[in-house]
Amino acid sequence: MCQPARAQQSGQAFFSFFDDFSYRSTAELGQGGWTPRSQTGHPGVEGARWAPEGLSLLDDPETKGNRLLRLRAQTDGSGAGTEQAQLCHQRKYLEGTYAARVRFRDAPTRGIDGDPVIQTFYVVSPLKHDFDPEFSELDWEYLPNGGWGSEKTRIYGITWQTVQLKPWQAFNQSHEEFGSLDGWHVLMMQILDGQTRLFIDGRQVAQHGGRNYPVVPMSINFNLWFSPGGLLPQGAGGAAPRVYEQDVDWVFHARNTRLSPEQVLAQVGALRRAGTARLDQVPPAQPALESRCDF
Repeated sequence: MCQPARAQQSGQAFFSFFDDFSYRSTAELGQGGWTPRSQTGHPGVEGARWAPEGLSLLDDPETKGNRLLRLRAQTDGSGAGTEQAQLCHQRKYLEGTYAARVRFRDAPTRGIDGDPVIQTFYVVSPLKHDFDPEFSELDWEYLPNGGWGSEKTRIYGITWQTVQLKPWQAFNQSHEEFGSLDGWHVLMMQILDGQTRLFIDGRQVAQHGGRNYPVVPMSINFNLWFSPGGLLPQGAGGAAPRVYEQDVDWVFHARNTRLSPEQVLAQVGALRRAGTARLDQVPPAQPALESRCDF
């Protein structure tokens, strides 16, 4: 089958990746290059399980004919009673424009509120060893109940140089936006020419660069997890676990191209009007890289 023609913007052609998560079931996610996480380990609560069944696809109650990806995580306050969710795309993305429409939630779907839940959209490469000089990661992380030493509701935009997990020592650059982001938002990153620009709903909130600029291909990820410190105790609010959810409408990438927020929305709108549920024109890394879902 021939690949669709490359997208055009101001006379410039570029390769795109797009997915609007219109799959009939999670069993079809692999056809789109996605991998649900089942491997244990960082990040999150020690002893927690990364549960593929924490991913689901559902009809959008607000837009007829639209489908959503839902991530679901739950905890009873113990490691063994905690389940987290993550979905990863192939490791082949580096410079260009990334965007996703994500719905954050400030309160749990079930149970009492207060656990330090973290709702994300990010790109990352494997950490081969402590202080790996080729480690690359850029994150959007929303903390509605605070965490990491602060009770404030906030979103982080983070670009990484490298890290050591135990004992924790990180080298990164971060930007914080304080206040509730409950509801739908478009998160965007422009990675080009040694600079990363971060946008929320079309507004540029930060610009990072220098040693925090990514240097190796990364995978595209969404995950929903709990900070390892500050969980409400077992039995808080009753025997049932507290359940949190995050939804994703679509994700988009323009390879080696800087698109404005308006241009991204125009590209996504054109794809949807054409009935394109998913498009992957981004070639594999050379040489091809293993695409794991464990970080």
